[in-house]
Amino acid sequence: MSESVFRVAGSPAEDRAARVEELSRLGFTWADLDGQPYWLDQLVTIDRATYDRLVDASARIWDIFDKTVRFLHGRRDLYRMLSIPEVLWDGLDRLPLNEPGHISRYARFDYSVGTDGSVKLLELNADTPTAYVEAAVATPWLCGQHPGVRSPNAMLPKLLERAWAVERPEAACCVGYGKHAEDSGTIDMLVRHSGLPVRCLDTLELSVDEGVLKDGAGRAIQRIFMLYPKEWMGIDEGGEALAYAAETGNVTIFNSYHSVILQSKGLQAVVWGLHEIGAPVYTAAEHEAIEAYMLPTYNEPVLGGDYVSKAMFGREGGSVELYDSDGKLAVKDADGYDTSRWFGRVYQARADLPEIELQAGRMRLLTGMFVIGGVPCGVVGRAGGLITGNASYFTAMGVRE
Repeated sequence: MSESVFRVAGSPAEDRAARVEELSRLGFTWADLDGQPYWLDQLVTIDRATYDRLVDASARIWDIFDKTVRFLHGRRDLYRMLSIPEVLWDGLDRLPLNEPGHISRYARFDYSVGTDGSVKLLELNADTPTAYVEAAVATPWLCGQHPGVRSPNAMLPKLLERAWAVERPEAACCVGYGKHAEDSGTIDMLVRHSGLPVRCLDTLELSVDEGVLKDGAGRAIQRIFMLYPKEWMGIDEGGEALAYAAETGNVTIFNSYHSVILQSKGLQAVVWGLHEIGAPVYTAAEHEAIEAYMLPTYNEPVLGGDYVSKAMFGREGGSVELYDSDGKLAVKDADGYDTSRWFGRVYQARADLPEIELQAGRMRLLTGMFVIGGVPCGVVGRAGGLITGNASYFTAMGVRE
């Protein structure tokens, strides 16, 4: 049996409280949540070849997804297939696409990396990814305590600064700013690393007046980064007004409006479908990358067994169902919010997360890689069960020299 590409370094420190306090001073204030650990004080390392494979997969799939968005742009039948709310369609058609490779400037791929170093894409969060503070702040801090391990994540702040220098938002918002530790801390760190004079706001205090987005003090906002999923404009009260403000150009939202197309898990079904028929929209090299790094994905339950069903828009494991080789439901997320009541489902071949042995127990590891300003960089781990949900832990990852 070949050696696993994963190794676990270090043991949890006896004085966890002191380390949690140090991380808090750095800006990672939710290492413990509600009195329970969210951060596991150990480091998971991978070899350089596996990291390079993740970078290659991310770069190639990023370009393929970008090309696919441009292929389906303006096709409302495909918007419907991707479960994109109709309230967004006019804006998607009316607003110009960003330049190639930059439909989203702040995104994160999530992968199942096998113990043999094989890489399979599970999904892309191209609209509202979190775990930035974990990746950009906590991970380099922990890697620096282990000789022979480097953190490619050290590049993230500079990449973020360059990306936001293009977008130049005047405001950033999340729901419950100042109350929700993770989301508030995420936009605070993004703003800090941008170096821009951006004011941070609570999404629930925003309003739209005659097509103009305004903050709680009534000041107009023309450019804003929103840690708010765009698909919710089709559900939330006030979503239609926000969509109108965006489609008429009164406010520019970041990530870009078209990042919602990248965000839909249905995009993977489009890519796989085009790949299966050998569509010339992709080059021979792109077809090879799809085969190597992606999983068969469909918008209908055509897989007989060993597949995953999940909503096209959903986060933190909500709506995920795992089916066994006989096509019977084996595992279902019971804690996350099931968004399939509003959005269609995709059906994807299973690529179970690898198991690693940590002091906290034997867990499954999800590997994330950020793409900022079109550049794949940095890894971040989540440890938990077969489904990565709200109860999963943050696990720092580094690359062995």
